[in-house]
Amino acid sequence: MEVVMAGELVVLAMEQRWMGIFLVLMLMAVIGVPALFPQKLPVFIPVEIQIFVVLFIFATLFLGEVRDYYERFWWWDLVLHTSSGVLLGLLGFLFVYMVNENELVDVTMKPSFVALFAFFFGVGIGALWEIMEFGADQLLGMNMQKPMLGDPSGLTDTMWDLIVDTLGSAIMALAGWRYMLRARRDRTDYWLRRFVRRYPRLFGR
Repeated sequence: MEVVMAGELVVLAMEQRWMGIFLVLMLMAVIGVPALFPQKLPVFIPVEIQIFVVLFIFATLFLGEVRDYYERFWWWDLVLHTSSGVLLGLLGFLFVYMVNENELVDVTMKPSFVALFAFFFGVGIGALWEIMEFGADQLLGMNMQKPMLGDPSGLTDTMWDLIVDTLGSAIMALAGWRYMLRARRDRTDYWLRRFVRRYPRLFGR
């Protein structure tokens, strides 16, 4: 991805697209620095989550904004927002699960509460992202809120983004809820137990 973006820098420089150059340089730093200097990260992030986040950033900002995939493929934005809802729901689910499993915290939460937290975590971060898009358009003159279905204002784009964010978060929350219920009933919490054993630092062990 760094090589692809470096090649794009040459094209942007030839076309004198300075905002695009700034964005690509920022993305190269965001993606490259954590990979080269993982010990410098302020918090420990599991490698599976790092990979997902890097791919999402690349697809959203580089392919979407710099390579104009949002304009070339009408479904690109919806797919990314749905997947981000799933990812954020998973992060919310893992966060509460870590609190449940942490030996320093004496608390046990019901699967329904964990699912509810995961759902609203995903929806909340999705809403903050839409606010960021609005701010970037207003303050930096960008075009992150795209015209959609004949609406040039970007409102329809924002609402559909929020809808698919909510859908993705709901799918993850429901899947996590069913997983916890089945794991507690059958005592087969294998996937999350493996995750706990792989990253004991996250769980105070």
